Amino acid sequence: MAAEPLSQGKPRAVGAARTMTIGTAGDLKIEVFDRMEPLEIEWRRLQGDSFTSLHQGYDWCAAWVRSHDHPLAILRGTIAGETCFILPLEIVTTRSVRIARYIAGPFNNINNGLFTPTFRARSSAQVARSVAQSIVRALSGHADLVWLQNMPFDWRGEHHPFAALPSVENQNHAFQLTLAADMETTIRQLNAKRRRKMYRNQCRKMEAHGGFEHIVAATDPEKAALIDLFFRQKAVRFETHGLPNVFRPDDVQAFFRNLLQVAPDGCDTPLQLHAIRLKGENEGKIAAIAGLSRKNDHVICQFGSIDEHLVPDTSPGELLFFLMIEKVIGEGAAIFDFGVGDQCYKRRWCTTETVQHDVLLPVSARGRIAAAGLQLVTRTKAAVKRHPALYAFIQRFRARADREPATEPGE
Repeated sequence: MAAEPLSQGKPRAVGAARTMTIGTAGDLKIEVFDRMEPLEIEWRRLQGDSFTSLHQGYDWCAAWVRSHDHPLAILRGTIAGETCFILPLEIVTTRSVRIARYIAGPFNNINNGLFTPTFRARSSAQVARSVAQSIVRALSGHADLVWLQNMPFDWRGEHHPFAALPSVENQNHAFQLTLAADMETTIRQLNAKRRRKMYRNQCRKMEAHGGFEHIVAATDPEKAALIDLFFRQKAVRFETHGLPNVFRPDDVQAFFRNLLQVAPDGCDTPLQLHAIRLKGENEGKIAAIAGLSRKNDHVICQFGSIDEHLVPDTSPGELLFFLMIEKVIGEGAAIFDFGVGDQCYKRRWCTTETVQHDVLLPVSARGRIAAAGLQLVTRTKAAVKRHPALYAFIQRFRARADREPATEPGE
């Protein structure tokens, strides 16, 4: 029988077979939505929980959906009529395999899904297996594989509801700095003496060039100018270092511009642009840019760039991190997250390394083959990243492929 199409803004009928008993959690019903709007009220209620990643926030996902045309398969789980979780998924097709993944997955640093505290507290291995089976049944005919990537199984003192499911460790870990009441106390966790000395030296060198100011883009023209400059700076840096430019696609750039249009809610914002603007001999020029997102007390650095030709002896990127961290401490943040990827500057700043996992749920025979392939690729990437020379060679190869235009067969 052919699979029924996803509904236009309404949950696809799931029928009696979609409801099952999962121990003490009661009757679980899974519904699939192909639009975000019908779930907005429930979604925004669930996202307020500090356990939930800002990458599953409504505004973050909506910005991606507006710039991409991937089909959506948003799962809502209810027990006795009450929503207990939402998994915001989109379906992408790779080599004829339909993969359901978290919305905006390639640019998410941490994925938790949206779960009520009650559901998380009652979760168990049996509950997780039953939910996984329901998800597979709900997406039968619409996806070949469910790929729930970059999930920390231990986050903020809680275990993830899916921690008991079979998984593979993601090749990228995330790095965080725990923030104290002030900057001085915060850097005591690190090499405080070295941090203070570096900051004073950077400021002194900046003053020798005429000075600087730390700015936060506030108006639409300022935001547009800074994000355009970031894309240019990043393209130059990728080209210089022989790396593929993940920010080059138009739809990716549109995604970040969409995020900048979302009005902040107090200190919370999907994207805020910070920069170091120079004075004196380089009046008005931008030496470094960074994009921060915040939800509750959790701040994530989404990206950063520098102009390597301006004041190169001052390490403007490091200076901007110091200034941003000091600022968000004053605004009550508790975690400054440097995101995924193991880099030297992150280890210099961070006190916590968070291991993330990928859960793979095959829906079809094709999905089972793809899951085995993804597991192998993930483990291979992890092994390659443990050998810096090999990793650098592969990155240079990817960069060349990224720069070369695609050709049709026979050209």
